Amino acid sequence: MIPRIHQQGSNTLGLLHYLYGKGTHEEHIDPHLVASFDGMAPDPGRDPSVTKKDLQHLLDQPLSLLDAGQRPDKHVWHCSVRAAPDDPILSDEQWGDIARRMVAATGIDPGDGAGCRWAAVRHADDHIHIIATLVREDGRRPNHHRSGKRAQAECRLIEKELSLHQVAPGDGTAAKRTTSAERHKAERQGRERPAREELRETVRRAVAGATSEDEFFDRLAAAGLLIRKRVAPSGDLLGYKVALPDDRNSEKEPVYYAGSTLAPDLSLPRIRERWAPPAQADASADGSGPEQPALPDVTGPAFARRRATAATWQALLIIDQGDDGTAAAQIAAAGEILDALAKTSAAHTRKELREAAFVFERASRSHVRAVRGHDRALRQAARDLVHSGPALGRGEDGATTAMLIDMAFFLAIAAANWHSKKEHAQQAAAAQQAAEHLRAAYETAAAQPMAVLRRRGQRLAPRVRQRHAALLQQVLPELAERIRAEAGWAALAATLDDVRKAGHDPAVLLADAARRRELDTADSISDVLVWRLRRTAHLLALPASPDGTATMGTRRTAPLAPVTQPATSAVNDPSRRR
Repeated sequence: MIPRIHQQGSNTLGLLHYLYGKGTHEEHIDPHLVASFDGMAPDPGRDPSVTKKDLQHLLDQPLSLLDAGQRPDKHVWHCSVRAAPDDPILSDEQWGDIARRMVAATGIDPGDGAGCRWAAVRHADDHIHIIATLVREDGRRPNHHRSGKRAQAECRLIEKELSLHQVAPGDGTAAKRTTSAERHKAERQGRERPAREELRETVRRAVAGATSEDEFFDRLAAAGLLIRKRVAPSGDLLGYKVALPDDRNSEKEPVYYAGSTLAPDLSLPRIRERWAPPAQADASADGSGPEQPALPDVTGPAFARRRATAATWQALLIIDQGDDGTAAAQIAAAGEILDALAKTSAAHTRKELREAAFVFERASRSHVRAVRGHDRALRQAARDLVHSGPALGRGEDGATTAMLIDMAFFLAIAAANWHSKKEHAQQAAAAQQAAEHLRAAYETAAAQPMAVLRRRGQRLAPRVRQRHAALLQQVLPELAERIRAEAGWAALAATLDDVRKAGHDPAVLLADAARRRELDTADSISDVLVWRLRRTAHLLALPASPDGTATMGTRRTAPLAPVTQPATSAVNDPSRRR
């Protein structure tokens, strides 16, 4: 159940016309009163003998107790309360009780006999609107300070008592929700999302991996946004606003949004924090400081995805073992990886990846302040993804995309677990939701490369397959039977053969891959082991030849960043999704 305290207004009759009207899309059905301050207010919705002006006059009567100079300019208080989509339809009596509890909790009518006058109107199955006059019967102003938080707390109690969907409590770090007016405007204009959400997504993509203000603003301009910069008399840049070229107000002027109103971490000062170097004392503590060896240039989308996979694995270790500030920084930078991945991946995975990035945005912020600088490896990986350009959906590009999504899912689950331990309910739920979108994206991205690897495994000579089966039994005796029964066993056999041909000891790498995270809860252990082995052994993700018969033991020509061997961790395995 979501309460929303709207901006205070000065036109009681105007709001009543909206509440009792047909709505902008004829969506208001049977508008009527469900409760009021005295239980006897006239209802212009169901009583033809009264008008909206009659109700307005009754509600505003306390204003007459005040001299003209004492009357507040904005005396109209407006609160809406909406049930969750999966909640049962509540009766008018239940909604009336909810309205009485809301005005009491928020201080509008605390039950002392001299509260504000109010009325609750229902014009749809799933929500009510409460309108009140912000002058008490005794002429004083109500104590409705922090009414939004009070309303949220009361809704949590109502949810439990009525067995409704329980909304995770917020912590004040979420981006501002779109208003109903913004949503209706988007519908009229045929937009997929309201302008606020579209701008937030575009700005987040522009900042992903950016290393300077010039680069950030160049990306915003390249994305087609209108930009206004706020400059101090000294010439220093203080902030910025952005607008969609075709989003205009009634005066045909662009509607600008400041970065801070799109999301708390998109203000210019917060964006600048991403470019801060780590403290020298901690520079090499996690491998992300200035002492890290220079990396070779990225040669294309596939190589960028390999490097991003390695950086994502390193981030997992830091979340597992680092302090709260560095863990928060890795989770925040993970959002940049998802934004960059959504921006550059092939069309058949783009929708799910875009949704994953969109919902993970909520998981990227909490009251644990991110210690920037130690997330440099992830931010560099996001930059590589952007600068390497769009990836193809097949071949090495497609296979390395599946490899990276596999690890990104892992990172989303780790973020969900970390937030859960900190009791960040909304962030944990958002990370878990992002993981579900990543699971769907993985299934799409992995279908073609895994099919190729399975065909290669099926073409192996019987004695070779038997040798790999014996190896599997030796290294993973408790899981071997289950793995051999999976459809992906042939792909794993092909990968073990490639590992051997590349000069590695398959038993050593298989044991190492199995130790990295628990496997017994996986739906498809084979997939997980395939990508771990191919990444660790520096194998191509997919055969170079079109028919899939070429040896895949080719090593990459440029090394990835060194990756520390992981310690035992409680983070769930990404394989449990497949």
